[in-house]
Amino acid sequence: MRVAGIVLAGGRSTRMGTSKATLDWHGSTLVRRAVGIVGRVVDGPLVVVRARDQPLPRLPDGTEIADDARAARGPLQGIAAGLAAIGDHADAVFVCGVDAPLLHPALVAHVIAALAADEQLDVALPVAHGFPHPLAAAYRTTVAEPISDLLDQDVLGTRALMARCRVRRLDEAALLADPAVAEHDPRLESLLNLNEPGEYEAARARPAPQVTVVGEGDVRAATLAAAGEGTATLNGVAVSDPQEPLVAGDQVAFVMRRRYRPAS
Repeated sequence: MRVAGIVLAGGRSTRMGTSKATLDWHGSTLVRRAVGIVGRVVDGPLVVVRARDQPLPRLPDGTEIADDARAARGPLQGIAAGLAAIGDHADAVFVCGVDAPLLHPALVAHVIAALAADEQLDVALPVAHGFPHPLAAAYRTTVAEPISDLLDQDVLGTRALMARCRVRRLDEAALLADPAVAEHDPRLESLLNLNEPGEYEAARARPAPQVTVVGEGDVRAATLAAAGEGTATLNGVAVSDPQEPLVAGDQVAFVMRRRYRPAS
């Protein structure tokens, strides 16, 4: 099963009062962080869906941009735009909002695995903290058809989509059954989204994730730049973007470059 990623960035952000996508997150932005986290897990296209002509900050090479066909139509319209951009290049997608900076790759991987485990499923839907979380869920790309039908009828809520789909609801116990989720996100803060300035400020004030820098030990850092300088490997994968997001449990090893000394 090839899995793509859709990051929804085109909401009106009415309660926040400004575009969430460009909000600072420890020297990066919310949209850059979302793209980096989801990009670790998926192996298909990674699409950011924005409002038409919405400015976005710099994103990693290869990130695709799709525009909402119609403004102010909610997440179903955004998912439809993302699925149209992905086309037949993936069998499933993980969908998240741009406003979930505590999202952990372990939870993304676990939700995707729940969908992959049952070919009859259309959606793997986390249900925690008293709510379903359709913007932290995995979907078969075949949901494009019922989404299109709903939009044609001006039905914009995700609840109507779930009623048409075969859904596995992942409650807190099911999410925490994954050892990596239990270790790195025991409070399921991956599912926290930020809608108002106070929520953003409170989340921004939390300690940065604890990561291990080889040769230095544990440090608090939300981005590669906060952990050190230069090219590095992140959990064994080469990275160089200073805005590369870090999460709890990461291991970073910076490349040591020796100065050239001519032979004597």
